[in-house]
Amino acid sequence: MKITMRKTLALLLSIGMSSAVFAGVDELPSDIRDAVYNPNMMDSAQPLDESAFRDWKSERSPPWTIGYASTYAGNTWRKGAMERLMNEIKPKWQALGLLNDIIVTQSNLKDSLQIQQIRQLVDQGVDAIIICCSNPTALNQAIKYAFDRGVPVFSFTGYTTSPLSVSSSVNYHQAGYEVGTWLAEEIDGKGNVLVVEGIPGYSASDSQNRGVLDGLSQYPDIKVVGQIAHMWTSQVGQAETQKWLATHPGQLDGVAVQSSGETGVLQAFLQSGRDVPPMSIGGEMGALCYWRNNPDYISGAIQTWPPGDDIELGWNIMMRTLQGQGPKIQSVLVPSQVIDIDDVKAMMGEDCDRNSTSWYNVGVETWGGSDYLDNFFLRPANPEEYVH
Repeated sequence: MKITMRKTLALLLSIGMSSAVFAGVDELPSDIRDAVYNPNMMDSAQPLDESAFRDWKSERSPPWTIGYASTYAGNTWRKGAMERLMNEIKPKWQALGLLNDIIVTQSNLKDSLQIQQIRQLVDQGVDAIIICCSNPTALNQAIKYAFDRGVPVFSFTGYTTSPLSVSSSVNYHQAGYEVGTWLAEEIDGKGNVLVVEGIPGYSASDSQNRGVLDGLSQYPDIKVVGQIAHMWTSQVGQAETQKWLATHPGQLDGVAVQSSGETGVLQAFLQSGRDVPPMSIGGEMGALCYWRNNPDYISGAIQTWPPGDDIELGWNIMMRTLQGQGPKIQSVLVPSQVIDIDDVKAMMGEDCDRNSTSWYNVGVETWGGSDYLDNFFLRPANPEEYVH
C-alpha cells in the first residue's frame, strides 16, 4: 500500500484534481472518471468522444470470424498476447458457439502493409478486426473502409484517432506519470535519470514516454541525462543501453524503462560492472526475478500493459459491441496496477530465471473485468451468455 499512497499523493500535489470531464466521459461513474480520466492526466490525442457504436449491432449472426491485423511479432510481449488469443480466447469462444475462426496477419511495423491487410480482411468477409499498438493516424482511412462495410475495428494497447474505432488500454500518459514520479521518489527526488522508451511514433509508447517525462519534471533536482529507444524488445534494449553506458561514464541514479525492455536493460548494467540503479519494472519475468532475489532493490513495480490481459480486454469489448451492448465512448481505459515484493515471491521462487523474457499478467478480472466493463456500455450484459 505504501507505493500506491505515495504515487497518488505525488499526483494530487503536483496537478490538483479537476472536476472537468471530456465529451462522452460524463456518463461514467465518478470513481472511474477520477481514477483514469482526469483531464490533467490525459494524452491530448486520446479519443474520448461518444462512440460511433452506441446504437450499433452486427447484422451478421455468430459464429463470427475475427481478423487480427497485428503490426509486429518480433518480441515476447506480442508472443504473450498471441498465446492468450490462440490458446485460451479462441477455444473458449468457439466452445460458446460465438466464434468461427481468427485470421491473423503481420505487417512488421509497415503502415502501408497493415492498411492493405485490413482491407483484405474486410474483403475476405471477417466480421470484426482487432489491431494492436499501431500508428494513431495512419490507419484511419482503412478503419473507415471497414466501418462502411459493417466491420468494426478495435484497437487494444494503444489508440487510433479515427472516430470509427474503439480503443482500450491503460491511461498511458497517467501510467507514465506514475512511473516518473515513482522513480523520482525512489531516488529521493534528485539525481541523473536515463529514459528508455519503446517504439517512437506509436501511441502507447509516445503517450507513456511523455507521461514519464512530465512526472520527472515535477522534481527540479532530477536531470534526464539520456533518452534511448528499445523497440519494445529486450535484446534491443540491452544493446542500446550498452552503447549508451559505454559513452556516458558519469553518475546515473535511476532508469525509467518501458516494458518490454527492462530485462535487457538490466542485463546491460550487470554486464557492464556498474552499479544497478533503481529501475522501473513492468511485467517481464527476468527483471522481476532480479527483484525477487534482491528484495530491497525497489519498492514496487507498476504494471501498464500485461499482454494476455490487454488483448482479452480488447476482445471482450469487441464481443460486447458485436452483440449490440453499445459502448459509450471511444476509449475504454483502465488504471495501472502495482505489485510489491510479496506478490513477486508468490509468483516465483529463488531459482527463477533472471534472463526470462516471458510475462506476468495481473489477471483480466483485475485489469478490466466484467463488472468494470459494464460501466462502459449502455446495455451491459454477460457477453458469454449471448443468445442469438
